[in-house]
Amino acid sequence: MSEGQGQVVYSKRQLSRARLAVAVIFCVHGSVAGSFATRVPWIQDHADVSAGMLGLALAFPAIGASLAMPLAGWLSHRFGVRTALRALLALWTLALTLPALAPNLPTLCAALFVYGATSGMADVAMNALGVEIENRMEKSIMSGLHGMWSVGALIGSAGGTVAAHLGADARVHHALAAAVLTTAGLIACQGVLELGAAPDDDPPPRFALPPKSALLIGAVGFCAVFAEGASLDWSAVYLKDVLDSSAGLAAACTTGFTLTMAVARLVGDKVVDRYGSVRTVRVGGLLAAVGGLCVVTAPHAALAMTGFALMGLGIAVVVPLAFAAAGRSGPNPSQAIAGVATITYTSSLIAPSAIGTLADATSLVASFTLVTVLACGLMVFAGVLRTAGRTPVQAPAPQTEAVDRKG
Repeated sequence: MSEGQGQVVYSKRQLSRARLAVAVIFCVHGSVAGSFATRVPWIQDHADVSAGMLGLALAFPAIGASLAMPLAGWLSHRFGVRTALRALLALWTLALTLPALAPNLPTLCAALFVYGATSGMADVAMNALGVEIENRMEKSIMSGLHGMWSVGALIGSAGGTVAAHLGADARVHHALAAAVLTTAGLIACQGVLELGAAPDDDPPPRFALPPKSALLIGAVGFCAVFAEGASLDWSAVYLKDVLDSSAGLAAACTTGFTLTMAVARLVGDKVVDRYGSVRTVRVGGLLAAVGGLCVVTAPHAALAMTGFALMGLGIAVVVPLAFAAAGRSGPNPSQAIAGVATITYTSSLIAPSAIGTLADATSLVASFTLVTVLACGLMVFAGVLRTAGRTPVQAPAPQTEAVDRKG
């Protein structure tokens, strides 16, 4: 999303303000996901669907996101980043209300398709903006932004847990949450940079396959997201079924994994700035692989919980760095980011079912052996994140003042 040779130069203060605004946007996005996840049991009962039908319906967010994400780059090019993000984020927060309104399986699938499509487009736009701000600040910020997404997910989950405990109708809960989050998102969007394409830049296609530059970067993200999805959905089951742990201890394992990832992302930028993306991901892959070995060889719950925590620590910054690398890998950052996002969303879609299918055929231990192998892939392929360096901020002419564009 370069603005060409005549791009506006922003002051450090303006960039810092824009970074804060984008951090709030990431937090809002995560809050929607957390609010939805905690009310899935209510939505299942309201739509009167079985566990198998629910599993089918829950595939539709990833399908919708994968199909719609390439459109985000075209919208950002056509209307400008701030305008596109403002609209897409509002659509996403308002889409939170749809699943709880669905009375049956077909309407639930349709609602979740829209929910996923708006999520994916907003995701691409806000990551593209984060990459642009990172390039202009010339220091890593993407890990911290994704850490704010995790914080938002925890906030949304906490609110949903309280609502569920009080027996609140999810339609009312999600309507109130959507109103609050839409307002917060619109306010935050006022602080982002209004970046536009250069007049002679060709618009990206509305729909396109991931560019070649995104494929290898996406493969690194695929390995990390596969491990993340497997751990989030199956860590509690692993402790309960393989190690005969209590339900409370099993749930604590999943919570610990989530918190480890959130904390690692919040502090990850300092690590990346000091050691670089490639070295950070290689060390992270080593930690994740060691964690996987702890899980598959654990004779008791404590070692397995340590293993899951190490996996969370090891994979935490990989996806933010993959998005950052995609944004520097070619002439169309939004298209490359959409490609990486499509690959990672696909990984999040297939990971839980792949773990379950392999577990049915063999065992959960074998399933997490596969996760461990993929973690080793992070060490092997981390070098693809060594893309062209950040685009330096163009120095202004002597008479040029830093400009603050108003929306």
